[in-house]
Amino acid sequence: MKPGARALGIAESARGDRSTFAGAVVRADRVVDGFAFRSCPVGGRHATDAVGALVDDLAREDVRYLFLGAIAPAWYDFLDLEAITSTADRPTIAVTFEESEGLEPSLREAFSGAELEERLDAYRSLPPRHERRVNGERVYVRSVGIDDEEAGGVVEAYTPTGGRPEPLRVARLAARAGDAYRLRGKENG
Repeated sequence: MKPGARALGIAESARGDRSTFAGAVVRADRVVDGFAFRSCPVGGRHATDAVGALVDDLAREDVRYLFLGAIAPAWYDFLDLEAITSTADRPTIAVTFEESEGLEPSLREAFSGAELEERLDAYRSLPPRHERRVNGERVYVRSVGIDDEEAGGVVEAYTPTGGRPEPLRVARLAARAGDAYRLRGKENG
């Protein structure tokens, strides 16, 4: 991977009734090259639109890959990876970090009726996740627009230490800071 190759990492922080998404453009050599923010209500079906709008806001033709740090942000608002890939017009790689037997039991506890069925359909439509070892740590990768092996190589190329790709690490920090700022603004007025 060339040092100047750029990726957009998108992460989320949710406190209260809104979820803050941050996008961070990061080069393979770890130079941060841009930010954007969006938000959506928690518990709705708006996260995919928020991510798509964030990608559009940045309008960065030089970004080669899109990293997502979650598949079900904003309280099980499953991201439509196919729609995001279409909007971004570049490969999308969702990276998660915890072993799981799946989300269906949690969904069944939290929802019922049509809400449950919509979320189950969205969850089941996701591509399968594949375990990958990166710097001795286990990560789980889902990809659209790129084959699984190449996606794993991209994850490794953007992960200089530990198991979290740098675009996601930076976006996560920004999302948390943006969420805290948003909440302070509400408190102050």
